[in-house]
Amino acid sequence: MKTFQNCLALITGGSSGIGLALARLLLAEGARVALLARNPERLAQARENLLDAYPRAEISVWSADVTNAPQVTALLETFVAQQGTPDLLINSAGMAHPGRFEELPLEIFDQMIAVNYLGTVYVTKALVPAMLERGSGHIVNISSVAGFLNIYGYTAYGAAKFAVRGFSDALRMELKPRGIQVSLVFPPDTDTPQLAYENQFKPEVTRALAGNAGVLSPDFVAQEILAGVRRNAYLILPGFETKVIYVVSRLLGAGVNPILDYLVRRTLQRQRAEQNLH
Repeated sequence: MKTFQNCLALITGGSSGIGLALARLLLAEGARVALLARNPERLAQARENLLDAYPRAEISVWSADVTNAPQVTALLETFVAQQGTPDLLINSAGMAHPGRFEELPLEIFDQMIAVNYLGTVYVTKALVPAMLERGSGHIVNISSVAGFLNIYGYTAYGAAKFAVRGFSDALRMELKPRGIQVSLVFPPDTDTPQLAYENQFKPEVTRALAGNAGVLSPDFVAQEILAGVRRNAYLILPGFETKVIYVVSRLLGAGVNPILDYLVRRTLQRQRAEQNLH
């Protein structure tokens, strides 16, 4: 997909964050964009903001809960009947709720799997038959750095993002011979409303493991994603640090664990020292 002119792109989680940034960039290149998210008011606001910048653009909004398979299936059947089969599907809907394992209620584990993993599966399942019938399409699944290197505090979120990775690995092998491309994105911390929500719950150790790494802008991540789609890349690693972390984790394998253990131990020692001072 060298150009997005007249491309029909469906973006889940499209009312904010990376999804909205992708919509903005695609519209700038002449794409037709459909946003799918749960909140109708936020969708309407997102569409209005996009139309302010691109008054002649073709933008539609679709409200559905990606964790509700029957609702997603019915809505996307209507979508395909009215607008056609998407050339580009971007599964950007997701959420993170970190915390220590023993403190996280089971409902959080259910929610992380439902939104991040099953939401991706349900939307993809509803659209792949039409893509196969046409013989073309490109699916972009957004995971996380925690989807290849999980850390302290992400037993629920990271596991769900690992599931997105496993799903995408197999999906790519199945669909590529039939004309459909799959891309898998591992974004680091990105300055979105979701990150602000997540930061409320991060244990101190989780913050320390993130170190001094900068937070990327949604626009930068969106640019990296579309650049990867253009070259039919399977793995898309936004930002230099993400690429370094990915390569190092692949080279070291389980050898990365002593490094992470040291960082955890050092943070816990510092916390105890600060508590003793008080």
